[in-house]
Amino acid sequence: MSQESLKERVETWMTGQMPIIQMHGGRSVVREADPDTGTVSVELGGACAGCGISDLTAQNIKRDMIMEFDDVDEVHVIVPSTGEQGDSTVEGGRGGELQHATEHPNHF
Repeated sequence: MSQESLKERVETWMTGQMPIIQMHGGRSVVREADPDTGTVSVELGGACAGCGISDLTAQNIKRDMIMEFDDVDEVHVIVPSTGEQGDSTVEGGRGGELQHATEHPNHF
């Protein structure tokens, strides 16, 4: 098994599998990846906030991530309502300090 943490592996996967998010002006960041519970939380922002197909993107991320990672049982995808983001970024130039929406994280 790789020495990379689950969070690092999910970040790498997001970079390779979901480049269309960034190509369309969106951002993503892995907020949680707990190997003990099998829970991953990914936050989408930028152009994803308010996008008409962000719910489809979220469903695809959930489905594909559960299929890809044996140690992932539950995936939450959060889309902030504002789309605003901070200057700091994570691996691959994605992510940032996104504002959280008021909706429940399981609203998809």
